[in-house]
Amino acid sequence: MAKFYPVLKNLSLAGFSFFAVTFAVYYFNLDMKLTAAMEPVLEYFYDKVDRDQHL
Repeated sequence: MAKFYPVLKNLSLAGFSFFAVTFAVYYFNLDMKLTAAMEPVLEYFYDKVDRDQHL
């Protein structure tokens, strides 16, 4: 039983850390801020894509 407590402690710490990071991303809307920062780079590559011009 004594070997179980360090494993439980590590799993609890990992779970809480994961929750804290994902909550911070949600609370500060970091995913959309990252997307907005990447938008010029993505548009550069998107504009180079060949498109079908037959309609």
